[in-house]
Amino acid sequence: MALFRPLARPLRGSAAPAVPPPRSSAVTDWAAYIDGQRVDTETVADAVRLVRDGELTDNDGGMGFVWVGLHEPDAAELERLAPVFGLHPLAVEDAVHAHQRPKLERYDDVQFLVMKTVGYAERGGDDGDLVETGEIMIFCGHDFVVTVRHGPHGDLDAVRRRLEADPARLALGPTAVLHAIADHVVDAYMSVAEAVADDIDRVEEAVFSPERSDEARRIYRLKREVIQLKRAVGPLAGPLRSLAGRRFVPPEIKEYLRDVEDHLTRVREQVESYDELLNPILHAHMTQVTVADNRDMRRISAWGAILMLPTAVTGIYGMNFDNMPALHTEWGYMAVLAVIAVMCLTLYRGFRRNGWL
Repeated sequence: MALFRPLARPLRGSAAPAVPPPRSSAVTDWAAYIDGQRVDTETVADAVRLVRDGELTDNDGGMGFVWVGLHEPDAAELERLAPVFGLHPLAVEDAVHAHQRPKLERYDDVQFLVMKTVGYAERGGDDGDLVETGEIMIFCGHDFVVTVRHGPHGDLDAVRRRLEADPARLALGPTAVLHAIADHVVDAYMSVAEAVADDIDRVEEAVFSPERSDEARRIYRLKREVIQLKRAVGPLAGPLRSLAGRRFVPPEIKEYLRDVEDHLTRVREQVESYDELLNPILHAHMTQVTVADNRDMRRISAWGAILMLPTAVTGIYGMNFDNMPALHTEWGYMAVLAVIAVMCLTLYRGFRRNGWL
């Protein structure tokens, strides 16, 4: 495996050129961080040995850790990293197969955090925008962070660059990365929640507008999006609260984690209000559809009654009996037409007065 070649002497400092991971690898980026400064190495194993051997920290006593990022790795690749960082097999299995609920678990000295990621996907046609979900699994130890990402959302490149621009924050250790990722994920929740709120406002305007439209499909799609958000946002509150109370988290990071938890609470309340709002909108729309259908049925029934009257009269005179009123008179035909016209007009005015036409 190219990630585990023999140690090559790294260059220290953020200005060192990054070594791109192999194209066939799920590893998207890796680096050692010494006193908040990025140190690029040729392999992940080099970065681990650099941090644990203390080659660059002997003089200043600084803190170092390794951050490895992966995107949808297979079992073999993650199992090769597991012994390097001491990852538990159960956590490795969860990270490979994904589809986990948000949770925080401890395996010996390694914290394993699972978070759902969300994104708004542009779709053409009637489907419009849809909420898509993914996952981020984080293995956090005292000198390493391994992030495993599933799905197209939650890219961590921007998070890494932002942290690298703040060496003082990175110098706090792996928990600084943990907070930055959690903050990034919750910020995405807020953005998607705002987008869903805009969709709900548009649907609400359409439902209560004078123009008649069928919004049932859009309402059900929005309810599905809200359910996706609830599954991502709701279960994360407990893990974040537990994480903020762990002893291995520095006090400075605990304050930031509590702020992230506060943002998550606001998003959770917003999403719950969306669900409560969509139910009456759906009921109002179905009521409008029922009222419109009843109005159409009344109109059809009224016209049917009007058309049935001349049909009945002409049917009677079509029986061809000899002794029928006005059958053999010159004015009989016009009299019957006049009676039919008067009766139809009377029915029409009655239906109009009652609101059926």
